[in-house]
Amino acid sequence: MRRLLFLLLMLAASAASAATLDRLRAFVRDTQTARAQFTQTNVDKNGRVTQTANGEFLLERPGRFRWTVQKPYKQLLVGDGQRVWIFDEDLNQVIVRRMGEALGATPAALLSGNQDVEQAFTWKDLGASNGLDWLSATPAGRESTFQEIRLGFDASALVALELFDAFGQRSVVKFSGFERNPKLAATLFQFTPPKGADVLGDK
Repeated sequence: MRRLLFLLLMLAASAASAATLDRLRAFVRDTQTARAQFTQTNVDKNGRVTQTANGEFLLERPGRFRWTVQKPYKQLLVGDGQRVWIFDEDLNQVIVRRMGEALGATPAALLSGNQDVEQAFTWKDLGASNGLDWLSATPAGRESTFQEIRLGFDASALVALELFDAFGQRSVVKFSGFERNPKLAATLFQFTPPKGADVLGDK
């Protein structure tokens, strides 16, 4: 669950049919900051729900985001433009990675990166389903830990992400209360490890 949550903070792309890819381009171009609530559901290869989580997602382009898991456990992921910080409150542990290494060809490059999001994936328009327009993205490189990402757009915003990994597991994230371009304090995208926490990675 926690590994999949980290993967959700990452993404980029390659080429697709025009209509829905234009929606993606417009989303990246027109959304400089955003705030939304999210619910994530993990499903195993047999279709059984293994865990659910919810919390809040904030972003400020380029490269700044804050992903706060509130239930069933507390976890915080912060991208400050230079590094990605992952704080596990239960373990009192912080993992830090340089931004380029942490994002790469992943969903966060779409959500928090710049407009250069058509390099690392091959895109396919899946058409409309359940009231949303869907795009499929498959990683161009072999180093990715997931096989496909699907993005669902309604009339105004990106409202759903689905990630499929190599083990047949699926992670579904649904956004609600999406706010485009709210004013966000700079301190939201800063992180200082708590006193006494174990800090691992690229300090």
